[in-house]
Amino acid sequence: MRTVGVLTLGCKVNTYESEYIIHLLKEHNYIIKDFDDICDVYIINTCTVTNTSDIKSRKMIRKAIRRNPQACVVAMGCFIEANKDFSIPGLDIIIGNKDKSKIIELLDEWFQKRKDIRRLYSSLPREFEDMYISEFPGRTRAFVKIQDGCENFCSYCIIPYVRGKCRSKKKEDVVSEITSLVKHGYQEVVLTGIHTGNYGVDLDTNFSELLKEICAIPGLKRLRISSIEITELTDSVLEVIKDHSIIVNHMHIPLQAGSNHVLKLMNRKYDLDYFFHKIEDIRKIRPHMAITTDVIVGFPGESEEDFQETLDVCRKLGFAKIHVFPYSERKGTKAMELPDHIDPAVKKERARRLLALSKELECNYYQSFVGKEVVVLVEEHKDRKSFGHTDTYLHVQIPKIIDRNTFVTVKVIDVCYPYCIGEVIEK
Repeated sequence: MRTVGVLTLGCKVNTYESEYIIHLLKEHNYIIKDFDDICDVYIINTCTVTNTSDIKSRKMIRKAIRRNPQACVVAMGCFIEANKDFSIPGLDIIIGNKDKSKIIELLDEWFQKRKDIRRLYSSLPREFEDMYISEFPGRTRAFVKIQDGCENFCSYCIIPYVRGKCRSKKKEDVVSEITSLVKHGYQEVVLTGIHTGNYGVDLDTNFSELLKEICAIPGLKRLRISSIEITELTDSVLEVIKDHSIIVNHMHIPLQAGSNHVLKLMNRKYDLDYFFHKIEDIRKIRPHMAITTDVIVGFPGESEEDFQETLDVCRKLGFAKIHVFPYSERKGTKAMELPDHIDPAVKKERARRLLALSKELECNYYQSFVGKEVVVLVEEHKDRKSFGHTDTYLHVQIPKIIDRNTFVTVKVIDVCYPYCIGEVIEK
């Protein structure tokens, strides 16, 4: 039996795809080992969302080749799709974002012939590549990929060029997969995709209809949406969120910029007025909804006034956390052609200021729970303590060992960033 180490870089979609690949490998008698071990096969599921992602993808491919020059090294995913001419000695199998599900037959072919394999196509996939997972070993939260591709073409983003058009998993397949996960003991499921809320655009359905069917699955306790665009929070989607408490009190909604000038340059599909009104709509139906976001700083043409407006907007919206990304040039995107690119030192300084605001907002958010009771899904143990998340994605530390995958009610007694400290309420 051959050993294999799998490394996942980037988003939750990659995480799901890698878990599916691990599932296939196990079914075909491969032994899964740590990526840092000496293995017969290394698989790197790459990312290309930023320059840093590219650098890490290259680094990890080279690291695998050095660790065992006799191993079969496989690179797949977005970095490969964006850099189709990438090849270095010792890299044996190259796959883009199509045929990941065919990893077993590709490995069989390589071990038979010992010849390099390149599976790259002139056009991106137009059909959803079916993957189905019934368990996530070592995890209490299961991911389900419901959608792939994006057609928003934000001016800074390479993803539509490496993931292709929007395409969706059949509704009955999503429901079947989640039902199976629940039967295997998973109480929380996260819906993920490249453009999750655009689910069903290629099918005779939509995201709100899918949510209704998932919420009706017996035994499912929590349903989380990994990320959703503000424009996809339609009246019908908000109605489902209002009517189904199984959908958690946390949403990740990318803002990207708090300036209408910059949003227009980014080719985002909303302005600040639309964003504010939609957040108001959410908080009317879910007053305790925690909202986290993504913001890009140092976008070409972003003035100091634009950035200051972003700080003000983020404070007014009261985000629970801000994921901060300095603008990263991506070859082939419209933003590369824009004038007035920002000096790296300025980008770094703006990122520092926004991160400071994020920590302030996050600490304030955590402090607001002190003295309150919350329900935690225990996920891991460390140093004789238990850790887990509330439905609002509050990260809670409990000073005793509690079984994983167990819901427990605690009283928040303190904040020790990045955790709330919870005291178990004995029933």
